[in-house]
Amino acid sequence: MSLLRDHDLARAFDHAAHTYDRLTSLNPGYRTDLLRSARRLRLPDDGAGLHVLDLGCGTGASTRALLAAAPRARVTAVDASAGMLRRALAKPWPARVRFLHLTAEEVASCGEGPFDAVFAAYLFRNVTDPDAVLGSVRSLLRPDGRLAVHEYSLSGSRVHRALWTAVCQGIVIPAGTLTGDRALYRHLRHSVTGFDTAPAFAARLTRAGFTAVRVAPVAGWQTGIVHTFLARRGPAPAPAPEHTR
Repeated sequence: MSLLRDHDLARAFDHAAHTYDRLTSLNPGYRTDLLRSARRLRLPDDGAGLHVLDLGCGTGASTRALLAAAPRARVTAVDASAGMLRRALAKPWPARVRFLHLTAEEVASCGEGPFDAVFAAYLFRNVTDPDAVLGSVRSLLRPDGRLAVHEYSLSGSRVHRALWTAVCQGIVIPAGTLTGDRALYRHLRHSVTGFDTAPAFAARLTRAGFTAVRVAPVAGWQTGIVHTFLARRGPAPAPAPEHTR
């Protein structure tokens, strides 16, 4: 399994940043699905008066989706890759959008927040400790704050796993090889097959103290491969019982 982690993954994204938008534009529905997931947050009044965190913003496609879904919200967008952020910052943004170079693990201690909502696209399968990041996200949210996770998380069906493998072997990895980013796109393939299935990630959200957890599929060829996970910040999860001798 060819997984990249932490600084190695950030450097791989730095290198791929100049072709990333071009490659993702070849994926039918990529931006439409991001927008659908952002809209599933159902932020009231177009987001007026709300502060939203875009966790793992990349080159800004998820940030753009958030602004379309909640055009009056204030958005703080963060990413661990300086190269991806440079691409994002080169695009036009309203003054209420702010970009920060931070890892997902660093956000909780940087003085940002609290947030009314968090949007995390294509993030959790890339972090070393998803439970720790979920705990940080929960701490950053206001009580009853909203979370939407847009992620490659397979349904558990053999058909969807086989489709994902075929797309990666036939299209994604060859395209990434042409741009000199084979390692990153091999990571993409294995990060998805090695990550939680959709039911397992929903259960992980519940264990992390989120309530009203709901899973919604995306449309098109990615049905069963990409899902939106929706949840609210609930009360702190109960501590595990101590074992007695």
